[in-house]
Amino acid sequence: VVGVLPGDGAQHPECAVCSPFSFTVTVALVSVAAHAFAAEIPDFLTEEECKLIVHLAQLKGLQKSQILPTDDYEEAMEMIEISQMDIFNLLDHNQDGQLQLKEVLTHTRLGNGRWMTPENIREMYTAVKADPDGNGVLSLEEFKKLNIHDFHKYMGSQKVKMSDLVRNSQHTWLYQGEGAHQVMRAIRQRVMRLTRLPPEIVEHSEPLQVVRYDQGGHYHAHMDSGPVFPETACSHTKLVANESAPFETSCRYVTVLFYLNNVTGGGETVFPIADNRTYEEMSLIQNDIDLRDTRKNCDKGNLRVKPQQGTAVFWYNYLSDGEGWVGELDDFALHGGCLVTQGTKWIANNWINVDPNRRRQLRFEQEMARYAGAEAGAPGEWTVDKAYSGVHVEL
Repeated sequence: VVGVLPGDGAQHPECAVCSPFSFTVTVALVSVAAHAFAAEIPDFLTEEECKLIVHLAQLKGLQKSQILPTDDYEEAMEMIEISQMDIFNLLDHNQDGQLQLKEVLTHTRLGNGRWMTPENIREMYTAVKADPDGNGVLSLEEFKKLNIHDFHKYMGSQKVKMSDLVRNSQHTWLYQGEGAHQVMRAIRQRVMRLTRLPPEIVEHSEPLQVVRYDQGGHYHAHMDSGPVFPETACSHTKLVANESAPFETSCRYVTVLFYLNNVTGGGETVFPIADNRTYEEMSLIQNDIDLRDTRKNCDKGNLRVKPQQGTAVFWYNYLSDGEGWVGELDDFALHGGCLVTQGTKWIANNWINVDPNRRRQLRFEQEMARYAGAEAGAPGEWTVDKAYSGVHVEL
């Protein structure tokens, strides 16, 4: 397809922040479904631009995207005040009074950063004598007999390798605002034309994240953002909203992912459930096959995009609220980075941040404009790079 694409009109009718996009490069529509959209755009970046981004990232220095679990994991878990019955009810997704392996697996990844497999769960059950009959299912009575601290001690005692974590990569952030390198500015302008979003929204979004995956690197399937409830704050608007909230998420409305090199082996971006007719969290794990596991099961995902230098992949992480604004999280945007089997993989991410609360988003834009135009202080004192420092949410 060349020229204008209709975007995600079925989900974003007449939406103020989700306009159709128009550009003059060749676009391959890789997924259009009732609940999913992704576009693959070859040659969005030139080879020289890709090499420059990698070079700038190396000059700035990269850090591990996820650190190994700390020794004080057990202590931290003991500080969480929640009853054993509440834990059981939280895990018992279908409320049948039993905990199947897949019900436990959907939550254990939130523990100490390890990616838990069915084998890991069975090993833990054996170690703490949680499953006397060995059927892999815990009844309410069996669960009541357990000492939850034994689970915490077991998890804290395990030696964990980087390959055992949810994410095994290194990353850094590159500024794209006023005064940035001309190539960084040009890419941001190109993203504006691609998404057709208001310039102030794009300009006030996160800097460019650059990520390196070495051989063995991966990122298990995840969402780039999280659901926004009344008690949830967006990381970017929280800076000026002066509102307290128990939970925080990144509110990444759009993802534009760039491949910066050709990968010798593996490293695809997988959308495990793209084009499915319906979404059911428990269906992601069937017969010990976890579709979210990008080290083992990428080949079973519905959609896989092969890394190709200069190519961009574009998708929405939220649906429309039906009234022209950002609505609920789109579960079908679940995606991950497949295992790099040979060589190194370099990518970059541009995330466009929009608060589903229009009032908070508008106030944020007004405050950012005021700071940028303030007479006091040097230009750029309130640039997004500084505003976002320390509040990046990795999901």
